Amino acid sequence: MYVLGIESSCDETAAAVVKNGRHILSSAVASSLKFHRKYGGVVPEIASRKQLEVIAQVTQEALNEAKISLSDVGLISVTSKPGLAGSLLVGISFAKSLSLASDIPLLGLDHLYSHIYAGFLNNRNIRLPFIALIVSGGHTSLYEVFDFDKIKLIGSTHDDACGEAFDKVAKILGLGYPGGPAVERMARKGNGNKIKFKCSDTDNPLDFSFSGIKTAVLYYMRKKSPDSGSISDIAASFQEAVIETLVKKSFLALRAKKSRRLVIGGGVAANEKLRVKFCQRAKKEGISIYFPSKELCMDNAAMVAGLGYRLFRKGHLSDLTLNTAGQ
Repeated sequence: MYVLGIESSCDETAAAVVKNGRHILSSAVASSLKFHRKYGGVVPEIASRKQLEVIAQVTQEALNEAKISLSDVGLISVTSKPGLAGSLLVGISFAKSLSLASDIPLLGLDHLYSHIYAGFLNNRNIRLPFIALIVSGGHTSLYEVFDFDKIKLIGSTHDDACGEAFDKVAKILGLGYPGGPAVERMARKGNGNKIKFKCSDTDNPLDFSFSGIKTAVLYYMRKKSPDSGSISDIAASFQEAVIETLVKKSFLALRAKKSRRLVIGGGVAANEKLRVKFCQRAKKEGISIYFPSKELCMDNAAMVAGLGYRLFRKGHLSDLTLNTAGQ
């Protein structure tokens, strides 16, 4: 079965064709990043306007690359929440139009659940249930995953998401936008043990808080003396503290839920230092750990198409009343 996935929750416009929930036949992504860079973050109005301009072209590119036509598609799955309202509306409206015009079933999906599924596209041996950690620009969440349609939130951020903290620290350090890759590059040159930053504690031990460490970096920069550490040391020390918190809370969740499997997804999961730290801890504790390939960590439509297939097989379906609340 061919599933056409459409993703437009933030600044990317993506379409993909996936066969039987596993085989990626195409994945096309158009980004409006260059239009947002000078503002230091995503401007919702610019994102939705650019998505409206390219969504038909991107979808046709995905169909062409997969060497199929729209009439071969058995399901259209589209991100319907969470995300920027205008951007989601572009994707949903386009998907509904295709569904109505071509009489193809339609299914709206949760963007974060799609990130969880991304790991299944390049890992064939993941078994349910498992713990999932999603780390992205907008979300930092821990889930207990029993099945593709039985997912329980067990921890989330109280304030900034992990990726958002990277962006803000990159701005403080003058490294530009997007901040994640910029901080990671700078951190490679630094000493992560030079400065002792710390993430804030939370009442629920599985929740996260990153606003405090961002503020700590800001104050450190304001009072920094010439011998108190280079920008690379600050970036490395910030990154070290954030990753240690993610590792600590993820493995706490594994112990609390008596699970031996951990799936990690989202844009921050492409960070190489994060991958190394998680794999080292997993090897030490005998935990099976799974990452998507780095390109599948970013927003893409292949994960939307893959999860759509799984949920459709379980009887899930949307109609033309689908909206940005995912209903």
